Amino acid sequence: MNNMANNLENIGLSKGIQASVAPESLEQFDLARVVAVHKDSYTVSNGEVDVLAELVGKLIFSASSPTDYPAVGDWVLVNFYDEDTFAIIHEVLSRKSLLKRKTPGKKVDYQLIAANIDVAFIVQSLNENFNIRRLERYLVMVNESNIQPVVLLSKSDLLAIENITNRINEIQKIMPRLQVIPFSNENDYGLDRVKEIMLPGQTYCLLGSSGVGKTTLINNLIGESAYTTKTVSKKESKGRHATTHRQLIKLGSGAMVVDTPGMRELGNFSVDTGLEETFSEIITLSEKCHFNDCAHVGEKGCAVLDAVEKGLLPAERYQNYIKMTKESTYNEMSYLEKRKKDKQFGKHCKNVMKHKKRQR
Repeated sequence: MNNMANNLENIGLSKGIQASVAPESLEQFDLARVVAVHKDSYTVSNGEVDVLAELVGKLIFSASSPTDYPAVGDWVLVNFYDEDTFAIIHEVLSRKSLLKRKTPGKKVDYQLIAANIDVAFIVQSLNENFNIRRLERYLVMVNESNIQPVVLLSKSDLLAIENITNRINEIQKIMPRLQVIPFSNENDYGLDRVKEIMLPGQTYCLLGSSGVGKTTLINNLIGESAYTTKTVSKKESKGRHATTHRQLIKLGSGAMVVDTPGMRELGNFSVDTGLEETFSEIITLSEKCHFNDCAHVGEKGCAVLDAVEKGLLPAERYQNYIKMTKESTYNEMSYLEKRKKDKQFGKHCKNVMKHKKRQR
């Protein structure tokens, strides 16, 4: 195997990705990985150098949704120019996973977070930021993408061991298969456990609100203060964004990690698999409902509501499931309606252009 292939494997190139590329494409283009996304450009790596890159015009004009554009972690076909100091991206290769969410605010569209992720670290701090309902939202997004979730509980130095154990038990009572690791950026407690599970050639992603310690964790994993952190408001226990854009960072161990800006808003849509994985006990209960199309909001013979009434299913967990199901359905319908209008507008523009040509 040549040095170039070795370099690419060092930044996570798998045999599956390699097999997906047609041999004739590799005669015309080079393989690279997107390691940062900026406003109007990208940074790509061939495992040896990181260079600024832009999209070829054909890729821009053929894109029909945000998912057609590169995300951090994507593998792309590029041409390098000017002695490998600049690149043009021609094609985004098929992904084994894609983390995405609804765009913040009223606009209904996808926002890409990262691609080709193996494990997602969902970071919550053990102070006021700890919120199981928010954790469920992250899990729906991660499970929808078929990515292994691991929960990291930061700021363990703020709580007694007994209280930390109670928080972990609280999570595993409703999600028993979920791996949970408490750690502290202050006294390094638990950091060895985090490092142990990060394997060479694997890609990890840090998800969580601002101020939970994601950037400080990155610095601790690197072994130096390479990235800027910001203070947390004592009044609200809220952090400010230290990370302003998504970037792929290679660690000395050979593992790679994507740091992402904190997310105050986490909307999901088209997440049927994610909901089923995250709320598996509700899905199992629903099989016992009297009606096959039971919505679990007031129907007679609903096994889910019966479990809530008997205390077998926590009411807050049930309410979060219903809320996310309704939200996902509404967002999906709104998105499909938007796409329909976009297509109609596109057809209208083409008809106008045809009419103008006839008049000439």
